[in-house]
Amino acid sequence: MFRNLRTLVPSTHSLIQRFPVSGTAKGKGKGKGKDKAGQPLKRSIIPKKKPAGSGGGGGRGRNAESELTRMAESCLDAPTPLRHLSAKDLQREAEREKLGLISKQRQREIDQAKQKAASPSHDEPFLMGTPGLDYISLGLVDADKIPEYKLTVEDGRRLAKEYSRVLMRKHRARQAAETTLLRLKKEAIAALPEKLQAAALVPDFTPFPQIDSWLP
Repeated sequence: MFRNLRTLVPSTHSLIQRFPVSGTAKGKGKGKGKDKAGQPLKRSIIPKKKPAGSGGGGGRGRNAESELTRMAESCLDAPTPLRHLSAKDLQREAEREKLGLISKQRQREIDQAKQKAASPSHDEPFLMGTPGLDYISLGLVDADKIPEYKLTVEDGRRLAKEYSRVLMRKHRARQAAETTLLRLKKEAIAALPEKLQAAALVPDFTPFPQIDSWLP
């Protein structure tokens, strides 16, 4: 008898629940969890609770990620200020221009050249600062009385040497003043009694009082 039962039920993996049985997850309650005949048993899944603050920050995170991606792509695809092309590439680009085909890089170079040609040259005088708020526009300085200086390369070298001499003169004067202060400090300590000389040689790192404390 048991042998025939084993042949009827080959294995537990191929079993299909045809109707609910009391005591199982699908059999509790009337009218609930009734499966159609021939369908496998479905396991109940416990829903996961989402954190309280997870709903509002999703959009910000996506926006920040997209902004970072856009910034990285713009940095990687940034145009170079000066292109280096071989002779073969220059010839190909010239042939394409004859056919009316211009690359974006070449068009950018043409626009930059036009903008540079339209801008005023440095040889001519030009106003600096906010337009309308400079000294000449405000009437504080007369443009006709401004002296014009035409310097050559030799004049520039001479002025640079003179400026270097002035800086060295200031540096030497400062060094002499510091040396004089140190000498006077040593002489003042030597003039003190022996008991006070040891205390005077100890450095005092007490910070100076604030200016507010000096006021009455």
